[in-house]
Amino acid sequence: MDISVVIPLFNEEESIPELYSWIERVMNAHGFTYEVIFVNDGSTDRSWQLIEDLQENHSCVKGIKFRRNYGKSPALYCGFKKAEGDVVITMDADLQDSPDEIPELYRMIVTDGFDLVSGYKQKRYDPLSKTLPTKLFNATARKVSGIKNLHDFNCGLKAYRKEVVKSIEVYGEMHRYIPYLAKNAGFDKIGEKVVHHQARKYGKTKFGGLNRFFNGYLDLISLWFLSKFGVKPMHIFGFLGSIMFILGFIAAGVIGVNKLYDMYCGNSYRLITDSPYFYIALTTMILGTQLFLTGFLGELISRNSPERNNYLIEKEI
Repeated sequence: MDISVVIPLFNEEESIPELYSWIERVMNAHGFTYEVIFVNDGSTDRSWQLIEDLQENHSCVKGIKFRRNYGKSPALYCGFKKAEGDVVITMDADLQDSPDEIPELYRMIVTDGFDLVSGYKQKRYDPLSKTLPTKLFNATARKVSGIKNLHDFNCGLKAYRKEVVKSIEVYGEMHRYIPYLAKNAGFDKIGEKVVHHQARKYGKTKFGGLNRFFNGYLDLISLWFLSKFGVKPMHIFGFLGSIMFILGFIAAGVIGVNKLYDMYCGNSYRLITDSPYFYIALTTMILGTQLFLTGFLGELISRNSPERNNYLIEKEI
């Protein structure tokens, strides 16, 4: 199979029939063998009924229905597991992503040899409350990830080599950082294509600008930390803990030596416990020990929870 199109959606009943018809026209015009996987992320409207109707009449349509709303990353994770195409295309269901981009995205993966191609909505039709945080977020993501050629990390329209989606784990809200996840997994041939962005035709956006902004930065910090120290947490916690303990121990030693010196010389002296510096040194040693133990325990505990991607799927077709 040439292409798998994975479409996560939440309450998009108006756009589903039109989106599928558009995808079908593009695929047939270029002679692709394909499947369209709709992932219904706990919609409360008629979205799932429309997906079932499409599946009855079109064998290439597949669907996953979550029992409740989990979010875009879990939807993509389950869609990736089900995908069978050599190239996997993801797009949003709101008709803002154009299926006409699919042939060129496919060519860039198959012919140009990219592992991942991300869309770049150079001209956007979103409100300023959404575009401004996005620009700031993307600038930070480029700096932290080292992927300098991407301008729109969070663009829903992307193309992947099959091996990429089968090798990465998308969880929480990490869909924003799939290029970073792919890079960390060894797929560093990452390209970008300017894509057409259309004004939203039905309904309203499901994501708020400020919410995306703050959550995006928190997820980026988490991903950076895990990519740098997730496998060896002792490298940061153990190092910081050791430094703090040594500094505290030296400080406490200096306080003790000063008292012994005063006693030897017959000078007046006071108890070590009367000195505030003693408590500062003691606190530093305690904190250093705790940090060291945190790193040690982190080495013993696997960061991959067996329940991380345990999503309740009500039905598959």
